Amino acid sequence: MSSPAPNLDANLAVALDALLTEQSVTRAAARLQTSPAAMSRTLARLRRALRDPLLVRAGQRMVPTPRAEALRDEAGAVVRRLEALLAPSGGIDPAALRRTFTVQAADLVGAAVAPGLLRLARRRAPGVSLRVLAEEWEAGPALRDGRIDLEIGAIDHVDPETRVEELVTLRMAAGVRAGHPLTEGTLTAARLAAAEHVAVSRRGRFTGPLDTALAAQGLRRRVSAVLPGHLAAMMLAAAEDVVCLVPTALPGEPPSRLSDAAHALGLRLLEIPLPLPPLTIGMAWHPRHRVDGAHQWLRDAVRHVLRPAERNRTRASGRAHVPVGASGTAVEDLNAVGPVALGESMIDSGLSGVVCWAGEVAVSCPVLVSAAVGARRLSVPA
Repeated sequence: MSSPAPNLDANLAVALDALLTEQSVTRAAARLQTSPAAMSRTLARLRRALRDPLLVRAGQRMVPTPRAEALRDEAGAVVRRLEALLAPSGGIDPAALRRTFTVQAADLVGAAVAPGLLRLARRRAPGVSLRVLAEEWEAGPALRDGRIDLEIGAIDHVDPETRVEELVTLRMAAGVRAGHPLTEGTLTAARLAAAEHVAVSRRGRFTGPLDTALAAQGLRRRVSAVLPGHLAAMMLAAAEDVVCLVPTALPGEPPSRLSDAAHALGLRLLEIPLPLPPLTIGMAWHPRHRVDGAHQWLRDAVRHVLRPAERNRTRASGRAHVPVGASGTAVEDLNAVGPVALGESMIDSGLSGVVCWAGEVAVSCPVLVSAAVGARRLSVPA
């Protein structure tokens, strides 16, 4: 029967390294800022544990035994490894990162975030890969058990320990194709209610905040279709005379990335003449990532992409932001502005998903992209 393992004490390794380096109890005590008596007791413990004298007196000094000579380099290496293991995490070099981040987001949020994140990764952290998942899992448990690194979107139901940060507040506009009857004349609540609508709900719900606002005025809209994602709804609105809701920037704010898909599809965004609750987009993560340098880089990158104050408000392409006018005017006159052309990132459309390109790096987003975009290749802002 094997004897029980001795109690391990990392302080003994530190003391052994000091004793074998200094070859003096007094100097080793000074090095570790302790008393010679305490160091002498530690040497006695080491001798019992290793069953070797380690240091023996030779005249006025002490010399190491053969066993101590053999242990000297190894003891030093162990102490250096302990120091590295127990040292606080320092700043991370993004260029040295080799990591795949998993982000959960709705289709519109994923399509808005992915190009900018990939551009930042290509320029600053080329070893980073991005996996964007649809809203498949409940955020709290998925963040807790590590299935996802970050949740981006309208954060509502989270566990108490989950960290949440608000990124941008938006409002909803009415998205219609060019030539839709609502683009002519003043848009009133009655005209909006009389139009045909497409709703967005992963649970198949026909009603939402717009219906509540209409009901307060004794009005009711007709929802002819409910789709699970905003991109699919926008594509339908681009092809048919239906109204879909599109997130857009608040008055006076720079254009929102979440409106880019509407730009690409040629939708006109009309101010809704009703009080609707704002839409707050945020990100959520588990507290174990609070001081993780790599995860901090990811969070900073998301802030840069989605938070207007963290990026250049002047678009190099000259894309203008048209302030909100009276009811019925375009929030952003997409036909006057033309296609989005703001950088090197590209979106290729297809029936099975969207591939967002940034240089030679690609990410697959599990979202539906309309064939209505066809072969148009549109560059997306970083």
